[in-house]
Parts: sequence; structure tokens; C-alpha cells
Amino acid sequence: MIHETAIVESEIGEGTMVFAYTHVLKGAVIGSNVKLADHVFVEGGAVIGDNVTIKNNVSVWDGVKIEDDVFVGPNACFTNDLTPRSPRMESAKARYAQRENWLLETNIKHGATIGGNATIVPGLTIGQFAFVGAGATVTKNVEPYTLVVGNPARPVASVCSCGQQLAGCYRVTNCEHCGETPAERLQQHSGTPSSSFRRALNSNTTSQPTPTKG
Repeated sequence: MIHETAIVESEIGEGTMVFAYTHVLKGAVIGSNVKLADHVFVEGGAVIGDNVTIKNNVSVWDGVKIEDDVFVGPNACFTNDLTPRSPRMESAKARYAQRENWLLETNIKHGATIGGNATIVPGLTIGQFAFVGAGATVTKNVEPYTLVVGNPARPVASVCSCGQQLAGCYRVTNCEHCGETPAERLQQHSGTPSSSFRRALNSNTTSQPTPTKG
């Protein structure tokens, strides 16, 4: 389903829904059964896996890679340049002439949650099933199954695959809510991206966006 006000310039996977005033640029890769809510912007070079939910007013920039089953809350902020200047400024033109001079990739791993209004500094990895609390500013990599909150974000607990906080470390603690055991938790996701996400990455490397910053 693509809303009549949305602009979609790339192929999207089966069952993906694109809601009002969302814009997907050429060169973006979007998997199946994805929900892009109102006013989402996806730049060429971004990769979004299957079963991903991205809520209102989120921009997914070139270099941001979101694996399967990720939730991104409203107004979450991704960036891809740690030291941005206007590319039109004379002293910055040389740096922005080549994509590799300025772009830092951000990786959101399988099953992770990014809370509303959270900011993810570029060049980081948010681990599998990690949970970034609402309004957090993430300046360091987040370990798998870890809840981080605050500014700057700091780890405060382990979480289960179901999203609930655990009483102890995810490696040794059963979940009181869904019953998941540490063995089940680690077995269900070994850290290898799904085949669909790997295909999306391969597609992205063969159709890179224009290597200049707008």
C-alpha cells in the first residue's frame, strides 16, 4: 500500500506500507512487510530490512542500515556526518566531493528498538534486541539486549527479546514475562543478518546513490 501523497522512487518489498507524505529516494532499499508512517524520509543509500516499523517524522539517511524486525519511534534522529558543514561552503567543497570522505555508517541490528526522540550519533552499532530509551542521545555502541537511557545514553539493564527488562544479565536470566531462557535467546539470533537483509545489502552496493552531499 502506497498512499497517494507519498513519493516512492525505489522498489519496495511485498506487503510494505508507505503512508502519507513519505518520500523514498532512488537508491534506497526497503524490504518486505515494512511500515513507513507519515512524513518519513528515506535517502538513497539507506537499507531497511523486513518487518521494520518506522514511525512518524523519521529521516533515514544514506549509510544507515536497519536490519529486520527493528522498531524506530517517532522523531528519532539519525545522522551520517560527525562534523557537518554546508557542502556549498567553499572551504568544505573538497571534503564533500567524495562520499567516503565524510559518511559514517550506522548499523541498527536485528530486533532493536529506538525510542521516540532518541538521537543516534553516526558511525555506531546498536546491537541485536537492544533498547534505546525515549529521548536518549547515543554516543557509543550499544551492546545486544541492553537498555540505554539518558544524555549521553548509559546502560541501565538487560532486556529480553520481547522487550521487557530482565532481573539480571541476558546471558543467564530467564524472562519473567515471556519465559524465554538464555539459551533460547542466544539461539534465535546468532548475530548473522538474515538472508533478506544480506540481499538488500547486495542490492544497495550495486545501486549506490550519487557520491556527493546535498
